[in-house]
Amino acid sequence: MRSHHLVADAFSAAECDRIIAHAMGAQMRDAGLVKGQTAHSIRRADIAWLDDIVEASWVMDRMIRVVADANRDSFGFDLSDFGESAQVARYGAEREGHFDWHTDIGAGIWAAKRKLTIVVQLSDPADYDGGALELRPDSNVTDVPRRRGQAVLFPSFVLHRVTPVTAGERWSLTLWSHGPAFR
Repeated sequence: MRSHHLVADAFSAAECDRIIAHAMGAQMRDAGLVKGQTAHSIRRADIAWLDDIVEASWVMDRMIRVVADANRDSFGFDLSDFGESAQVARYGAEREGHFDWHTDIGAGIWAAKRKLTIVVQLSDPADYDGGALELRPDSNVTDVPRRRGQAVLFPSFVLHRVTPVTAGERWSLTLWSHGPAFR
C-alpha cells in the first residue's frame, strides 16, 4: 500500500474558484476539532461545510468518483459511506492559519470510521506562503506538491499537518470516506 495518491487535475482552476466562492458565500465559522472542541494552538482556520450549500452538490459527486478511482488504484480499502460533508477550509496569514500534527481518525461517531482522507488544493500556490501540507506516514515527512486542483488521498490514520500560513491565504477542500474498522 502506498502512503498517498495524487490526482493532478481533480478540479479545474475555474472549479476551484467556484468552490471558494460557494464557501465565501456561506457562513464560515472557526474550525474546531472532533466533537466540537476548539484549540487554536492546534488548529486555526475558518471552515464551511458544503452540505449546507445547495449549489455545491456537484462537488460531492466529483469527490466520490476521485476517491473510488484512487482507492481502487492504490489502497483497496473496504469503503462503505461518505457520512460527513465535504469541508472547505481557509487558512489566512492574519491568523497564522495552521493545523498541527494529527490524524483524521477520532472519537466522533463518523470520525471513528474514517478510512481515507482526500484534500484538494483550491488556491493558486502563488497566492500564499507557508501553509505546506505535510504527511508523516512513517519517520519521514513528505511535502505534498502544491498544484491548484490537485487532490491528495491518504489513509486517515496517517499523521499530517498544515504549517502556518505566513502571507496570503490557503484554501483547501477535504472529505473523508468511511468503512468498517481496519483489521
